[in-house]
Amino acid sequence: MAKAVAQQQTGGNGTPESLLRPHAEQLYADELAELAKADDRQRPPNWKLSPWAVKTYLLGGKLENGFTVSPKYIGNPRLVEIAIATLATDRALLLIGVPGTAKPWVSEHRAAAISGDSTLLVQGTAGTDESALRYGWNYAMLLAEGPSMNALKPSPMMRAMMDGKIARVEELTRMQSDTQDTLITLLSEKTLPIPELNSEVQARKGFNVIATANNRDRGVNELSSALTRRFNNVVLPLPETLDQEVEIVHKRATEIGRALELPVEKPALEEIRRVVTIFRELRAGVTEDGKTKVKSPTGTLSTAEAISVINNGLAMAAYFGESVLTANDLAAGITGAIIKDPVQDAVAWKEYLQTVVKEREGWKDLYRACREVL
Repeated sequence: MAKAVAQQQTGGNGTPESLLRPHAEQLYADELAELAKADDRQRPPNWKLSPWAVKTYLLGGKLENGFTVSPKYIGNPRLVEIAIATLATDRALLLIGVPGTAKPWVSEHRAAAISGDSTLLVQGTAGTDESALRYGWNYAMLLAEGPSMNALKPSPMMRAMMDGKIARVEELTRMQSDTQDTLITLLSEKTLPIPELNSEVQARKGFNVIATANNRDRGVNELSSALTRRFNNVVLPLPETLDQEVEIVHKRATEIGRALELPVEKPALEEIRRVVTIFRELRAGVTEDGKTKVKSPTGTLSTAEAISVINNGLAMAAYFGESVLTANDLAAGITGAIIKDPVQDAVAWKEYLQTVVKEREGWKDLYRACREVL
């Protein structure tokens, strides 16, 4: 039965082709395997790859045998090195940044490269309780047998400690403060007490934690100073240049469109450049040439939202258009991403359309399309 379920989940042939979103270690299994074969550098205990190979996996590059590793992160290489080096020590890693800076994406790929397993994940929400970080109970067995290891349900964090792997905690600042502080003992003592059994789980070598934190959205619960000291903080910035952000959006939109099997041509770079330009200018409050100041909307207008707009446009083009991405396919997605507050954001967007988009050479089609959906 278990084998049948596994085959069904991987398309029946050991590949993730039928999965909507394969895990990183499934999607890039060939790259991880080639890196492991070419990797003759020293590896920290229980790491699948050396720090050099983990960096190559994240940033991409060509191996000595000619195999090309695709980049998973486009950004400052030094930040990648600092984060990898942190995970080779006894300090946990905290990735901080505004929404859309690829924090979950980076944490998933780091875990896949280091542990070969990115699934040991705790998703932080306002309702996440301590059991998500510690353990729970099978209450039927608990009532029948009393407290025992058989009745205990290990959390992803507990499994990571037992197996010497990387655990991921997404949106740490979404959790309530008392839940966050559950991590203090785990990170400082590398031990998970089980008082009900008068026992404990001690972490094996290779265990560490990658957490992500959003420092801008509503609902953020600040970390205590005691917990903050257990992490090495790495701030992931937004893409520095327009070209860099266009490259990121094009790469991810193409990958997602391929996974969704959208019957459409690859997204046109020119349309991506227009979307990214709009988002960057509204984020910054000034046009790229620095000549015109504009009102910024309340939303973050992140790179992730730009990718979403392009993918939505590709779906529109595929099923209701001519299979070629146009301004008409993008207009509704752009407007929806920008207008979060129906009053304040609508004013900022209309003003931007009139003063910037309408006057920009070659953008008349986008101006008309956006005006139609307002």
